[in-house]
Amino acid sequence: MTLLTATVDFTKPGVQHGHLLIPYSYNLGGWAKLMVPITVIANGDGPTALVMAGNHGDEYPGQVALLKMCRETKLEDVAGRLILIPCLNMPASRAMTRLSPLDGKNFNRCFPGNPAGTVSEMLADYLTTVLFPLADIVVDMHTGGRSVDFIPCAHMHLVDDREQRRQMRAGTEAWNCDLAFIYADVAGTGLLPAEAERQGKIVITTELGGGEVVTAAVHRLTQSGLNNVLRHFRVLRGDVVPRKQPVRWVQSVDSEDYRFAPESGMYESLVDLGADVAAGQAVGQIHFVERPDREPVPIIAPSAGVLVTCRGPSMVVQGDSVATIAHDVPADLWQ
Repeated sequence: MTLLTATVDFTKPGVQHGHLLIPYSYNLGGWAKLMVPITVIANGDGPTALVMAGNHGDEYPGQVALLKMCRETKLEDVAGRLILIPCLNMPASRAMTRLSPLDGKNFNRCFPGNPAGTVSEMLADYLTTVLFPLADIVVDMHTGGRSVDFIPCAHMHLVDDREQRRQMRAGTEAWNCDLAFIYADVAGTGLLPAEAERQGKIVITTELGGGEVVTAAVHRLTQSGLNNVLRHFRVLRGDVVPRKQPVRWVQSVDSEDYRFAPESGMYESLVDLGADVAAGQAVGQIHFVERPDREPVPIIAPSAGVLVTCRGPSMVVQGDSVATIAHDVPADLWQ
């Protein structure tokens, strides 16, 4: 049974701003509560959208978009129910880190959670057992954080259920990014989207850039895309903005598509993000500052495709992700 409590009533109509309260202890607080902000806007019949950001603390465009949505959305704008969590990982957001400094956890590897576990595990359990069952649509906004620059895109898993897949595809395209991405879980299990998908939800996720600097263009795309997706699913009232040209669907579903640093050193990107690459082409290389005489080690694209991620910080440690190559999705994938 969960120890987490909410100061909002999910069955109540109207606008509510409150918190999810998670008990924990630390050196200066034997009795402490982590207070995760949550806003619920409910107006009549209609679908429920659970929209979240800050799964990883150092990914900020989604957090900004939801803070604005919490303040600016009027009750009459909603046809159904919006459950908005601007920052899932509050301690990490404050610390500008990917992982929670309270328990060292990657929140996106904590699902389905544990009601008697750490702070991150308790919150994951609450989403799994309370909030996901309430939702029809689940939106989880990400960027590459400080470690990876990601070409701005909405993305999804290739779920087995054909109707669920169809609706997720339509919602992903409604973000109006130039590129949409199908990805594989190469870094472990326990993802938030995977648990929501397992429960049959329509799940829309993003990777909207990355790095310390967030451009105005990324903020605009994050906010306009989110609004358009919620209009597409008729949770927000208003006209859906159509795309002027078809989205380019790409996928990285083979482990070889994900390139990792074979040695530690200083990384140089050789290819612009979003550029097409040839099989055998060097997309980057690792230099060795202690050995000016040593030739750099190239990072090779194993097959032709498009570069969708590149390393953020110049310094890399052996095993760091440095590049991802994606490939155009075959037309029969959607059949």
